[in-house]
Amino acid sequence: MTGEAKNRLPKEERLYLKKDIERLFATGGQSFIAYPLRVVYRTEEAAVDRAPGVAMMAVAPKRRMRHAVGRNRIKRLIRETFRTQKQSLVEQCVHAGRCLHIAFLFVGDGLPTYVAIEKAMRKALRLIQQKTS
Repeated sequence: MTGEAKNRLPKEERLYLKKDIERLFATGGQSFIAYPLRVVYRTEEAAVDRAPGVAMMAVAPKRRMRHAVGRNRIKRLIRETFRTQKQSLVEQCVHAGRCLHIAFLFVGDGLPTYVAIEKAMRKALRLIQQKTS
């Protein structure tokens, strides 16, 4: 893939540390809804131990989707749409020298289609880009 952007989601772009997740939801995380997703995000200056960029997590609550197979499918759809549309947001964060933590929470009923998640993801990333610039 020379010349093309690689659409990957490496570990440094996944939000997995407990303290980062607690900080996102406890202190100052801004949120909005891009149905069927609720988006919670937080920006901070890049520290010495952390490079600037974007870290995300996908959440599909058991209350909305009872079966693990459905929850896993929803999380996979969220990760896939983020992975394919993240380039401009990552470039903006790296250029500004900031870390952006994002949580995508599924709030819809039933299994969504790829098109519905993709449309919500486009809207969410556009709003985050506008609010953080």
